[in-house]
Amino acid sequence: MPKQNVKYDSIILGSGQGGNPLAQALAARGERVALIESGPLGGTCVNTGCTPTKTMVASAQVAHYARNAARWGIHTGDIRVDLPAILQRKNRVVQEFRSGWEKKVDQPGKPDLLRGHAQFVGMRQLEVNGEIVDGKRVFIDTGATPNVPAILGLTSIPFLTNVSILELETIPQHLLVLGGGYVGLEFAQMFRRFGSEVTVIQSAEAILPNEDDDITLELRRCLESEGIKIHVGAKATAVRGTRGSIEVDLAFADVTETVAGSHLLVATGRAPNTKNLGLDKTHVKTNPKGFIVVNDRLETTAPDVWALGDVTGGPAFTHISYNDFQIIFGNLFEGASKCEGLRL
Repeated sequence: MPKQNVKYDSIILGSGQGGNPLAQALAARGERVALIESGPLGGTCVNTGCTPTKTMVASAQVAHYARNAARWGIHTGDIRVDLPAILQRKNRVVQEFRSGWEKKVDQPGKPDLLRGHAQFVGMRQLEVNGEIVDGKRVFIDTGATPNVPAILGLTSIPFLTNVSILELETIPQHLLVLGGGYVGLEFAQMFRRFGSEVTVIQSAEAILPNEDDDITLELRRCLESEGIKIHVGAKATAVRGTRGSIEVDLAFADVTETVAGSHLLVATGRAPNTKNLGLDKTHVKTNPKGFIVVNDRLETTAPDVWALGDVTGGPAFTHISYNDFQIIFGNLFEGASKCEGLRL
């Protein structure tokens, strides 16, 4: 049986780069705030996104400079990449960022941190760990996870995502990257600089297809100059093999081809974390892809329920999530007339 209801002024689902500062700002106003988190504090950015990847990118850049030091008149010996040491450094940095947020919650005058998965059981009523919590306002910041496309054989092989690749302790001999977006290209260059052979498979006719042509063409030139192979206009139709020996069948406009590698990274977009929220118990609507529908003030279709961050389907950048916090807080308490258009 669920415990007796606990009432809050505001309930925030998810401790990402929008939810965390919103929880702090609301608590600073004297509100009773519940911050509900089923995983580590900090969301994608701190734990599996910006912080760990940029830490590893820095190591990859050092390896690249060392390997090409002769350009600057510096001569070095053999370059050896110690991936376990890189992971240890990455983990230290992540823990440092995460602990910073942990110090800001669950203290007097701070948000109450409720650990566990929350589900709506009513309009603004949620159950977490058998306890029912009620909020005058609810803010959904549950983020997104790697999207896994429907490709024949994909779920039968040990593919990597942006999360699992961060824990690899050995450098792939040949990394196949499915997806030519920001995430795929970042890991492609990183592991190429670590020493992997890398092939990028992009279904669109250009990498980063939402960017201007001059940008994508120059970026492709730079990546290929480092030895990265890039296939565009290539639809992956089937995957087979095991870790260490993976094949991907590709269909182009008029030909087919098979590429082989040792590891496969799937970087084909993000899927929203909305399936297990119990949104059917509310009036919160989602679009066909599952992202929460919001207006330009980030209000959902349910009264006194907002959504922010990646779960809304907007650009998946840290500064966008933080700007979502600013939009919501400004509209609620600062007499501002801020709108989602500021994202652009």
